Amino acid sequence: MQNIVVKIGEHFASIYSKSERLIRWIQTYFQVIEWIPSLKTNSPYLLIHIEEGYGIPFVDYHVEIDSNPSGIIYRRADYFLEVNHDYSEASISVYDELALKHALHNLYSAFIIHNRWGLLIHSSCVEHQEKAYLFAGQSGAGKSTVARLSAPRPILSDEATLVKINENQVTVFDSPFRSELTSPYLPHSCNLSSIYLLVQSLDVRTSSLKKSDALLELMDKIFYWHHDSSETAKLLNMCKQLVEQVPVYRMHFQKNDTFWELIS
Repeated sequence: MQNIVVKIGEHFASIYSKSERLIRWIQTYFQVIEWIPSLKTNSPYLLIHIEEGYGIPFVDYHVEIDSNPSGIIYRRADYFLEVNHDYSEASISVYDELALKHALHNLYSAFIIHNRWGLLIHSSCVEHQEKAYLFAGQSGAGKSTVARLSAPRPILSDEATLVKINENQVTVFDSPFRSELTSPYLPHSCNLSSIYLLVQSLDVRTSSLKKSDALLELMDKIFYWHHDSSETAKLLNMCKQLVEQVPVYRMHFQKNDTFWELIS
């Protein structure tokens, strides 16, 4: 049994697994740190047990959810996730590394919503002049393309952005949940300056969205699996705080870097 500790955003997770293959994958994509006992008392903390040998290869994104007195169960063809009700301890069984990535998406999103910390948004995010710019859209909208075209600006995410939300500030942390693009880990957070909903187009322009429209459009771009109305209420409240504090635009863009002229 191997044990490593990783940091995600402001949180720490102690991970146990017998699988050297899965441990190597986590070490590749996550920030592994040296364990200090005081970390457990400084912020919400996760204990995760991981094993392989479950299920079949990826079929689709459908997740079945059940709740019982001991916790919540998320079940997909290629992974099985069980977490206790206070989101402090979880067990994950997976078919392969892709299944593990998606199971950790699921777990961490539920964890930060439960603790009212923030949201995991289906998007890319880029740092520019010490501020963060988030680019959201449906699959194929161009999130990874925009991140790639933004080089040499640091990439905070190309698939799932870690957004911390409170009443006075919205910040973004480097995300380990990557799709294609990797970059050196950025230890600092950045204030989120603006959000852009992507539309591939022959022209390049932006238009401002009303807060109500922005709220509706962002809701389906959050990694979240509904299982409890109180947790959904937390998500909705944080979404409202997000659009109150950060302007949201629709961005029409070509597959080149000219869109940055509209931002900076």
